[in-house]
Amino acid sequence: MGGMNERAARWWAELPPAAGSAVLATGILSVGFHLTGAETVSRVLLGLAGALWALLACEFATRLLCSRRRWVAEADTPPALTAVAATTVLGARVVLLGWTDPAAVLLALGAVLWAVLLAAVLTHLRRRMPGGVFLICVATQGLVVLAAALAPSAGDWLARTGAAFFVLGLLLYPVALFRFDLRQVTRGAGDQWIAGGALAISALAGSKLLATGVWAGSAGHTALRTTTLIVLAADLGWYAVLLGAELLRPRPGYDVRRWATVFPMGMTAVACLSTSTAAAVGWLDGLGRVLLWVAAAACLVTLVGTVGSVTSGKPFVASGSDFR
Repeated sequence: MGGMNERAARWWAELPPAAGSAVLATGILSVGFHLTGAETVSRVLLGLAGALWALLACEFATRLLCSRRRWVAEADTPPALTAVAATTVLGARVVLLGWTDPAAVLLALGAVLWAVLLAAVLTHLRRRMPGGVFLICVATQGLVVLAAALAPSAGDWLARTGAAFFVLGLLLYPVALFRFDLRQVTRGAGDQWIAGGALAISALAGSKLLATGVWAGSAGHTALRTTTLIVLAADLGWYAVLLGAELLRPRPGYDVRRWATVFPMGMTAVACLSTSTAAAVGWLDGLGRVLLWVAAAACLVTLVGTVGSVTSGKPFVASGSDFR
């Protein structure tokens, strides 16, 4: 038992910021199963996401207070932005429970983290980065998703603010794409999927803004709907390319960055489900349901790998792409 505890402690101490993708993955799958009526499964996943978020938040605070040098070194890397995205996705699921006040707190926390971390990350971007670079877009659009979800109770101003961040998130995508190492499509350890996941959460953000009805009957509604559909189509294109690359060049073995494969899969499914309703495109609902179960299967496999990594004391397997 002592050896097991020692391995678990070592695993936790070495856990990289990319582990925040596990909260993103379980949180968005919880949203997806809620949208498809599988409420029991959704709440189980919500409980898991909430527990993981709380644990990682404690570790984030502990490193800030007790290991400042390590915290600073990690804070300027794109995976640090999973703290923002995970917080906002968890908040979006909490809104579905009717808990608007806790969700508003999570939005405020996410906004503060975004302001602090994004500035640090942007100043340290370089060429030929792994897929985590797209988290600059994911984190920004996460704020939009939660803001749009809260807009019906908070007021139209929050939706309009969200729309400004939506545009910013779209502008950050080509910034990330320019620095993404395209070789990661066939070599990446899992985080290459964020190239598509960033578009998926952008489409989800657009659909959530549409659902607020703030721009109903205006040219703004048409522009937003068109943009959302284009972004979702680009995301589905990435999904096909990335899945094809996985089949042509399998990369077996556990890596914590595989959670960054699960969350884009789940995000694409939820984007399809949400856009189907908001943009009145019926066939997207069926596609979203199929993709949701694909993401759930990937989540289960990755969860098994995570449990195995805890027992072995190894939080990740280095496989060719660094976390910067």
